[in-house]
Amino acid sequence: MKLKFIIVLCASISTFVCMGEWEPTWSTRAAEEAEAVAAIPCSGHGRAYLDGLILKDMNKSRCECNSCYAGSDCSQFLSDCPANADGGDPYFMEPFWMQHAASSAILVSGWHRMSYSYSDGSVISQLLVEYIKKVHGIVGNAITEGKYIVFGSGSTQLLNAAVYALSPDPSMSPAKVVATAPYYPLYREQTQFFNSRDFSYEGDTSLWKNNTNSSFRFIEFVTSPNNPDGKLNKGILKGSDVKTIYDRAYYWPHFTAIPSPADDDLMLFSISKLTGHAGSRFGWAIIKDEAVYQKMMIYLRLSAMGVSRDVQLRVLKLLDVATEGDGKEIFQFTYSTMRDRWIRLKQIIYKSKRFSLQKLSPQYCTFFKRVRDPSPAYAWLKCERQQDMNCYETLKAAGIIGRKGSNFSADERYVRLSLIKSQDDFEILTNKLRSLVAKEWESNPASI
Repeated sequence: MKLKFIIVLCASISTFVCMGEWEPTWSTRAAEEAEAVAAIPCSGHGRAYLDGLILKDMNKSRCECNSCYAGSDCSQFLSDCPANADGGDPYFMEPFWMQHAASSAILVSGWHRMSYSYSDGSVISQLLVEYIKKVHGIVGNAITEGKYIVFGSGSTQLLNAAVYALSPDPSMSPAKVVATAPYYPLYREQTQFFNSRDFSYEGDTSLWKNNTNSSFRFIEFVTSPNNPDGKLNKGILKGSDVKTIYDRAYYWPHFTAIPSPADDDLMLFSISKLTGHAGSRFGWAIIKDEAVYQKMMIYLRLSAMGVSRDVQLRVLKLLDVATEGDGKEIFQFTYSTMRDRWIRLKQIIYKSKRFSLQKLSPQYCTFFKRVRDPSPAYAWLKCERQQDMNCYETLKAAGIIGRKGSNFSADERYVRLSLIKSQDDFEILTNKLRSLVAKEWESNPASI
């Protein structure tokens, strides 16, 4: 009788287990599609993606080419193409994930997490919260014990959620939102865009440093490491009427030394700068004060009912891979890549009197347990010659597209160059810079 039961059970649930052996059924087709698209080589200068697939016709999946490459398989190099160092897509981490293709892949059923919330009524995966705490514990870049964690659609959504949560009661005067130049322009743009009665953007922090008006309330954005120049900034304004938002998106060992764990009242992080998955749009805030946490949760529930459950699953899987073993492999890979890029870049720029890079000192890193050179995500390039007043246009004329210094409320003599894009992008950038610097030697070799 028992044997008959087992046979019937196997016949009814053959999609899962039969006599102790698991065999896939409904997942097979999805896995085959993903494998087939991932196997398209695109000459090593592009990628085919599953969402670029025309379903049921695998032959129509197309390559999406890297900058300066074209053709159906991305094999055609466009020699007159400018180096695009404007964006912040962290493709430099892509090789790591290709090396971990099996462990980082996810395949889910069509009925996965169809509810608005998890079974406990929350919109936040508590398991993911634990993994976030785990990765911070491994790196030692932030204290999470006794604090609250909320999720947002990238740190972008969390920026304004934090400003809202820190703003004073509507019966009081609006908070003045400030940041120190050069700063990430979204602080200004978001604050002005939402145009709230509770807060307003009031320019550079230095304008209010010596303020003696006790009726003013401030919300100061501090980016550490800073975007664009990589400096480990600290808040400037002091007092009980000042609330500070620390944007710690780049506070990871591949971009900076970790001198100590951050213990700020409100800190923002993003998966894009930790694992490179900018397109997943996931960020988190670590918060000390429960009242601030509750106000941020209200904002996030009303604006989006929390972060997509599918995104939370993917981030959970990524962090599971990132924390495997001693949790150092991903950071050894990413720091090695960034360090090598900075070595090559400095070798080019240090031969020039026309251009210079930001000056950052070596520092002891508690993660790597040694003194290490800085390796920020961006080169903050300055045009030193008097006639190069608009550095963006100077570089553009040489076939290099950066981001204007004025975008960061800085002088036009500065340009931000992204060093975190694909290897193709980096090679094209360094080749263009090398040619530009070489012209200094040709025009006036005695001055070099």
